[in-house]
Amino acid sequence: MISVSNVTKAYGSKLLFENVAVQFTPGNRYGLTGPNGAGKSTFMKILQGDEEPNSGSVHVPKKIGILRQDQFRYDNYRIIDTVLMGNPTLWSALEERETLYNATDFTDEMGIRLGELEGIIADEDGYVAEQQAAEILQGIGIPAERHEHLMTTLPTDLKFRVLLAQALFGGPEALLLDEPTNYLDLASIQWLEETLIAYTGTLVVISHDRHFLNSVCTDIADIDYETIIIYPGNYDNMVEAKVQSRSRIEAENRDKQKKVAQLQEFVSRFGAGTRSSQVQSRKKEISRLELTELKKTNIQRPYIRFEVKRLSGTTVLEAQNISKSYEQLDGSILPVIEGFSMSIGRGERIAVIGNNGMGKTTLVRMLVGDLTPDEGVVKPGHEVSLGYFPQDYKQGIEAGRTAYDWLAGFAGEEGNEVLRGLLGRMLFSGEAALKQTENLSGGESARLLMAKLMLLQHNTLILDEPTNHLDLEAVSALADALEKYTGTVLFVSHDRDLVSQVATRIIALTPDGIADYEGTYEEYLAALSEGKPSAMPHKRKSAALLL
Repeated sequence: MISVSNVTKAYGSKLLFENVAVQFTPGNRYGLTGPNGAGKSTFMKILQGDEEPNSGSVHVPKKIGILRQDQFRYDNYRIIDTVLMGNPTLWSALEERETLYNATDFTDEMGIRLGELEGIIADEDGYVAEQQAAEILQGIGIPAERHEHLMTTLPTDLKFRVLLAQALFGGPEALLLDEPTNYLDLASIQWLEETLIAYTGTLVVISHDRHFLNSVCTDIADIDYETIIIYPGNYDNMVEAKVQSRSRIEAENRDKQKKVAQLQEFVSRFGAGTRSSQVQSRKKEISRLELTELKKTNIQRPYIRFEVKRLSGTTVLEAQNISKSYEQLDGSILPVIEGFSMSIGRGERIAVIGNNGMGKTTLVRMLVGDLTPDEGVVKPGHEVSLGYFPQDYKQGIEAGRTAYDWLAGFAGEEGNEVLRGLLGRMLFSGEAALKQTENLSGGESARLLMAKLMLLQHNTLILDEPTNHLDLEAVSALADALEKYTGTVLFVSHDRDLVSQVATRIIALTPDGIADYEGTYEEYLAALSEGKPSAMPHKRKSAALLL
């Protein structure tokens, strides 16, 4: 069990939460929610022992699994060893045993210590540890042939997966996971959901994936009103309960205010008259009708609306027989996209889905002209104005400027009032608009890029993983905006709710090839399960994990 007693955390004058007293019990899976800036990651760091509260105390089990965010810390270790480090007791025993085995002057004391170490290793299931670690790695998409390689050979997204495997390894009594679905494809997310649902310890998880929270969580610990309130049920249950609770209190306060006004009118009329006993009774009733204090919620929902300045032609983009390959570390050539053709019509909403390494970003970059195909051509249609949201969002934001100045660099005739209004709708109000771009968080950077897209009013949007750093409110606002957008949109996403709500056409990249399905995500899944040809991919010559 994780126990939190009277914990308060503030940065200067900004209070995140005060006198929090909650318990996270074994067998329950808690989603830690709240908007960006509410203090979710700070609270998680306090649970992990990486940050101290201003006051209060935290008690956690001895063995906990933590999803670390430093993806370069283990570069000089084997991938399998990085996972084994998730059990510090076992890893320490294995390292000490290796040192003793390599000693040149072996003593009786060393022999005794070796026996003790073998006991520790046996107690920690050390003799099947590599097998268990390998199973976790394969579950999250790291193939067996790479387990002996060094971490430095992996790209950042796969390093993150290894750190997730590290957190899951070793039978921890509690799991603390901050955004575990980042960098995971749909298949890996499903595996993680099944793994966590079967987990019998205490889970506390932060995620911007609403579908994931609804699937996994038995309870929601919501940071709002400068405290943490635990709601039974999943995320949707919490939202409903929270809205109902606040609405009920607001209605009760309105009724009280109306009643108090009536009583005060009576007191004013008869206070100096002969009805002194009645007046005193009314005064006592007024004092009893104290309003329930409602602290200001810290939930902020951006207002996202993509408008179209000028319509495009009927055909927006055409890709004709495009192919792209990459040279791998061993010098071999890996074909990623092979002979793919597609035509995008005005008003279509296309979701590009598939496991990591299948070439989704490669396809998107060729469509926007950021990457030249090895073969084939991409042709934009008549009057197409293309807005692009790259997966590496920071590459599109120049450092050394304020958020306002950066956005103003794309303005035409729009003046200060328009820019300030646009920034305000994207939660950059007041001094937040003057924040330096290099100091923006992931969520702030994503919202600033969207403000640019809103300003320029493109008739075509291509978005590569736009939800990666958005909180749940922002993801919901984006989904609503894309659904109402009158232009054309193609987006890459692992967010199942976003794909389900927005897409009217699915491009699915698979190990067998690329499927181009006309229909919604649910219709695509149904057609796929029934083996319908319309959902089947066109065969590709080869498939491998792109590294």
